[in-house]
Amino acid sequence: MMTALESALYSVYGVNDPEQLHRYTIALAAFRKTFGEGGPIHVVRAPGRVNLIGEHTDYNHGYVMPVALDKDVVIVARTRSDGMIHLHNIEEGFAPVIFPVASTVPPAPVGDWGNYLRGAVQVFSQYMGTTPSGMDLLAVGAPPQGVPRGAGLSSSTAFTVALASTLCLLAGWHIAPEQLIQLCSDSEWYIGTRGGIMDQFASLFGERGHALFLDCRPMANQNFRHQSLPLPAACQLLIVDSGVHHNNARGEFNQRVAACRAGVGLLQRQYPHMTHLRDVQSVAWEELEPLLPLESNADHLQSEGISLGELPGLDVHAPLYVRACCRHIWTENQRVIYASDTLESKNVTALGQLLNAAHISARDDYRISCPEIEVLVQSAQEVDGAYGARLTGAGWGGCMIALVHQDAVADFQAHVTARYTATTGQVPAIFPCRAGPGAGLVGQF
Repeated sequence: MMTALESALYSVYGVNDPEQLHRYTIALAAFRKTFGEGGPIHVVRAPGRVNLIGEHTDYNHGYVMPVALDKDVVIVARTRSDGMIHLHNIEEGFAPVIFPVASTVPPAPVGDWGNYLRGAVQVFSQYMGTTPSGMDLLAVGAPPQGVPRGAGLSSSTAFTVALASTLCLLAGWHIAPEQLIQLCSDSEWYIGTRGGIMDQFASLFGERGHALFLDCRPMANQNFRHQSLPLPAACQLLIVDSGVHHNNARGEFNQRVAACRAGVGLLQRQYPHMTHLRDVQSVAWEELEPLLPLESNADHLQSEGISLGELPGLDVHAPLYVRACCRHIWTENQRVIYASDTLESKNVTALGQLLNAAHISARDDYRISCPEIEVLVQSAQEVDGAYGARLTGAGWGGCMIALVHQDAVADFQAHVTARYTATTGQVPAIFPCRAGPGAGLVGQF
């Protein structure tokens, strides 16, 4: 007969995993050692995510297909009565965080890991118009079961969502999931980061064994259209970290944003109703292409009355490849739609082909690849049983995602590691993953 903890973990992960059981057992013991015995202990988790397909479409109000992972951040928690919040980390190197509950929480210096919690407490308290009671919290997020950090798998969002879910549980706050997503996004303002809603959406709405089709344009009620789609059961996702990070990624990113905004401004002359590129998704690309220049720059576009908005650090004389960038967004939206169809029809070969095509578009049209990523993608595509592979994330380094038959995983890891090491001299970090459930309560112990 399973113990209460074993039963809870099986309900979450769908497997009896001795390593997960050990992880949670150690976490509960560490919590009791740190905070002592007392009332009920609650355990909450939130997963990281990878974007299967749909790159750079989110800020263009397009379509994406993230997958919540079986890698997660766990919070072990208990209320306390003195109005203080104590946060510890099971890993060494993280100083304890202690502060009083309040609706306005002064931040610690930039980079302090406790600011994730401070931001969540402030944002949620102000939204609810009340403050939670005190609480003891222990964070558990180390790989391999935890979300790898710095690999583009949204470890920070997983931490934020886990903390927010714990706050709501202990305070008895009932917040609609889509409002919770927005509040989690707002919490990241506090620490100086700001993205869209894809990461939070995947972490909260993820479903075991499924990808999530998400339309990034809010509907009239400010909710977002989404649908869970079953992934091929015999396949596994492998995420490979190149270890490469571009020093000027922000400047490069802003050039792509500017090119997309320029495309909208130019196309509005023919399609005045549009506000984002997805508004002309029903128009054949062959009709749009002649309306867009191969190349321009911000200075010239603004002289023609095309507004590019605020983009700090944008070089107004740098080339903007307007046509190619817009083509990537238009075709990538189509690929996400087609990917939904392949999942519904269980056509894994076609899905892999879409991943390969998405990579070519990201490399050639959006120009966000790099030599190291190319080595990874090419080596992945050489493996029998690997259906498709592509760059995932912002680009200029970072990670590759591959869809691989479960029987080919060992061959994939060996071949990709050997090829990458021989070419670059670096050993890639490879993370075998499956689609896991969204954030929630694991149990009370």
